[in-house]
Parts: sequence; structure tokens; C-alpha cells
Amino acid sequence: MPNASEHSFPFPILIGDIGGTNARFALLTDAYGEPKQLAPIRTGDFATIEEAMQKGILDKTSVQPRSAILAVAGPIKGDEIPLTNAGWVIRPKDMLAGLGLEDVLVINDFEAQALAIAAPADQDVVQIGGGAVRPFHSRVVLGPGTGLGVAGLVYAQHTWIPVPGEGGHVDIGPRTERDFRIWPFLEPIEGRMAGEQILCGRGIMNLYRAVCAANGEEAVLADQAAVTTSALSGADAAAVETVSLFATYLGRVAGDMALIFMARGGVFLAGGISQKILPALTKPEFRAAFEDKAPHSALMRTIPTFAVIHPMAALSGLAAFARTPRDFGVAMEGRRWRR
Repeated sequence: MPNASEHSFPFPILIGDIGGTNARFALLTDAYGEPKQLAPIRTGDFATIEEAMQKGILDKTSVQPRSAILAVAGPIKGDEIPLTNAGWVIRPKDMLAGLGLEDVLVINDFEAQALAIAAPADQDVVQIGGGAVRPFHSRVVLGPGTGLGVAGLVYAQHTWIPVPGEGGHVDIGPRTERDFRIWPFLEPIEGRMAGEQILCGRGIMNLYRAVCAANGEEAVLADQAAVTTSALSGADAAAVETVSLFATYLGRVAGDMALIFMARGGVFLAGGISQKILPALTKPEFRAAFEDKAPHSALMRTIPTFAVIHPMAALSGLAAFARTPRDFGVAMEGRRWRR
């Protein structure tokens, strides 16, 4: 058995944020140093995560990790963990056998994002609108990316406890006259409209095509990057409306999650899309939609919202946990494998 207790991991520790498109890693050599950032890996470039870790990391560093703490995009059930939006299957027992690791913990990717908002540095967030953080009150993080991730963070018994889930798959519906014109052209999932059908990368394209169809126009922009770039520059009217509506719908869902968790500690928008469209999120639409929750609009005006601009927020959350696991209420049962 490794010389680690139930509340610690043997150093050096490899921390990893395994998304649908990219896998980002860093090495933590001890409890006091900063994590050493490693080059990101595209999940499509390797057949398995073991191959990616061996060729992309272990073969290129003299520091050989003894532990791995990985955040993955998908539910964790049993010894085989398929990723929701990528082809890899995480097999921690194979990592122990083949990569020389002694200890592997796998958590949800938005648990890592939640860990990162326990004590974010001022320079790592931008406040959107009014409200003020109430210390030691519940928080929520949402991240439109490959999908729509959601997690809560609650404080109990002097401990921050991340609450993972699949909040990105809640139903989302039309409210305004314009919504009702656009909605028939949105592509549903098995007959319903989930938040993730709109509030993610492919969701931006779903929304853009629906806006164009509602206008009786051809959708000429080919991908999400073209839509967001055209929207921010004002070059394409349909793209401008798409990103404005995206901000509105994200505000509605963020407000719903704030109500569920009574998130007086703040609501945080994570991920690359939030950073890319930050100029649109700071316009009135996002915050207005967030606060428009009668009969609780007055309450919602007191809850602050932030965009997380730290480029590797999930890794910073994992690093905080790896240094002092006992400070966080991360459930390990059924998610930790040791030699």
C-alpha cells in the first residue's frame, strides 16, 4: 500500500482535466509548490488515455508521478468510465498496472470546477452585474463547452463539499415571442429541449441555424468559432442575435441553478466559451435573464455572477484538493483505486 492515508495522496501527483476534446495535465511535486503545467493533449490523437499519458507525459518528464487525480467529463460508475463526449474509456486498474501509479482518484470534471471556486483569486474572475458574495454560502459553477457542465459547492462542517450532477440536461423552454418563433427550428434530443442542446459549442450552431431559419435566411457560417467571432465583431446580424440569445438562455439556466442551491456565495461561469463571449455576457441580457425569477427577483439581484477567466481553472481546483484533501468533502468511495 502507498504511504498515504485516507486523506492524502503520495507525491508527485499528476492532476488531469479530461474533457471531450482536450486533456490537460499538470504535475504537483509537493504540497507547497505550484503545479507544473504540461502540454495539452487532444483526446482524438490517442486511442486510449493510458497511451496518451505514457507518450504525452511520462515519456517526456523525469518526474514520475505516484498518484493521479483525474477529472473526467462523465458519470463515474465502476471500473470502466466512458467519457460522455469522447472515445476514451478510463480504466483506473489499467493505470495502476501499466503506468506505475500507486493511487488513482477519478472525479467529475465539474467537481474540479467547483473546487476551483471555493477561493478564487480576484484576478481569476470578472464580476457580471451586481450582488455581493456571502462567505461560506453555497455556490454554483456552470460551464458551456463541449457540453454544459453544472456543479454546486456547499459549505458544511467547516468543509467545502462539491455536488456534481447532470444539471446541464434540465429542460429549457421558450418564454418570449421571439423564442416561440425560433423554437420550432431547434434540433431537440429525443423529443425534448435540454439546456445542453443550446448552451454548448454545438448548441451555438443549433441556435444559429434556428435563428437563420426563423428569419427565412440561409445559415452561411460554418462553425461555432465563426458565429462567435462574427457576433463579437458585429459582422453578421444572425450571429449577433445568436450570441445575445445564448447569453439570455445561459442567464435563465444560471438563475435556475442559483435558486436550486440558494447560491448566495455566487454563480460562476467557467469554460472557454464563457471567456470567448465575455463581452456579450457583460451586456444587460445575461444579468437581466438571471434576475428575472419572479417572485424572487429581489433575491436574485443580491446574488453575484462571475466569469472565470483562469485558463486552467479545473487544474487549479484539483491542485488545491491534492495539497489538502481533508479540506474538501470529496466523496472517494467507488472512485479511488490503489495498489
